[in-house]
Amino acid sequence: MKTVLITGGTKGIGKAIAQEFLQSGYEVILNYCHDEEAALTTQAEFNNQGYCPVLMRADVSDEGQVKEMFKEIFRIYGKIDVLINNAGISKIRVIQETSLYDFNQIFDVNVKGVFLCSKEVVDSMICAGGGTIINISSIWGEVGASCEVAYSASKGAVIAFTKALAKELAPSHVTVNSVSPGVIDTEMNAHLSEVETEELISEIPIGRMGTGEDVAKACLFLAENSYVTGEVISVGGGFAK
Repeated sequence: MKTVLITGGTKGIGKAIAQEFLQSGYEVILNYCHDEEAALTTQAEFNNQGYCPVLMRADVSDEGQVKEMFKEIFRIYGKIDVLINNAGISKIRVIQETSLYDFNQIFDVNVKGVFLCSKEVVDSMICAGGGTIINISSIWGEVGASCEVAYSASKGAVIAFTKALAKELAPSHVTVNSVSPGVIDTEMNAHLSEVETEELISEIPIGRMGTGEDVAKACLFLAENSYVTGEVISVGGGFAK
């Protein structure tokens, strides 16, 4: 049975990805950082469906915690077939109100976290003869978003990281791709007013916000296709194209 680790896997898009992979027969490991109550609630929901995902608490921006998490996963499962770097944070601010602390925190989670987790899993995948790394970026990493300069820059970095690592690992049969969500109906967009939401939807050619399930299906496709690598798959209904 294949094993997948999903960082930030107990809420929003991460939770939807977990659902898709559980339904597809994967052993699922859900990483979370701060909200233990939400993590336990999500685990209980999946247990009630007959699934048994494992929770792993670690701050993906902390090298020591990441190393310990992977050590424990390898002890239990011996391998990770698919790594999905989903953990991410955002802060909505104009640049004048974005502090260096804000900027560093966003890059620590969104970029350093991707680097640290990918670094820890690569040797195992190479030894196994292959594997899959999927990095969740954002449409804002492709086109930029007003009042989200730090977030947009971090997601652009994730896309560049993806393309570079894909070339590096392709000879070892490890694929590296990015899924780039557009406007998705999750807690991260809960700050939008009804008017703002309607304005955004009016700009989406397909005429609706995306769902976590839309993103999850793209991830499953990449996990099960060993000939796609270095790609950025936009899941945005044609938004900002």
